Amino acid sequence: MISRFYCPIPLQTGRTVTLPDEAAHHALRVLRLRSGDAVLVFDGRGGEYSGRVTETSPVFRLALTAWHDVERETTVALTLAQALPSGDKMDWVVQKAVELGVTAIQPLQSKRGVVRLAGERAEKRRNHWQQVAIAACEQSGRNRVPEIAPLFDLPHYLARPPGDNETRLLLSPHAGLSFSDLPRPTGAVTLLIGPEGGFDEQEEATALAVGFLAVRMGPRVLRTETAGLAALAALLAMWGDF
Repeated sequence: MISRFYCPIPLQTGRTVTLPDEAAHHALRVLRLRSGDAVLVFDGRGGEYSGRVTETSPVFRLALTAWHDVERETTVALTLAQALPSGDKMDWVVQKAVELGVTAIQPLQSKRGVVRLAGERAEKRRNHWQQVAIAACEQSGRNRVPEIAPLFDLPHYLARPPGDNETRLLLSPHAGLSFSDLPRPTGAVTLLIGPEGGFDEQEEATALAVGFLAVRMGPRVLRTETAGLAALAALLAMWGDF
């Protein structure tokens, strides 16, 4: 399998580019690529480039030989608004959501969440999650990197206006509606997922008041790190490219 790399500069056939340090380290020390090896590179604007390694030291350089007009994005724009889980579970959520095809991820802090981040620590974690998303794109074949949005407190997030024709869903085990009851959306879809203890009654009521629709996934209660991913897969099976 040909190795894929994200290179966040405008790419063009015929150019020779230098891989970013982290990608170069992975290419050299983990994948053990050498001069002449074939690679694929993408810059996040769509499509991907074939290339070959031309230099590995002191910098890792690639010659781009051809552009391929290929897209692997889903047919519906999906945002996962995820209340922060404990430990390093958010890494797993980001990785798997990107593999499934999510368009963007919005991390949230809620009342029952055990993780509290602010300021420099919050930005550091966001940057880390963005790197997780990039690695998931490299692995899964995606050519557009989903944005990991800055961390919001839930009340501030819920105060933001919806997008045009946006469908906003709140996953709740108490909901009367299931996914199969929903009409096909005409715009983007946002899926709101609570923390380990779920949203409290006031948080859920506020979400419903600003236009979120409560839906459930069967009679079982799912863990927070499972719920969003299962819901994304279900929505993509109904409305996307599964």
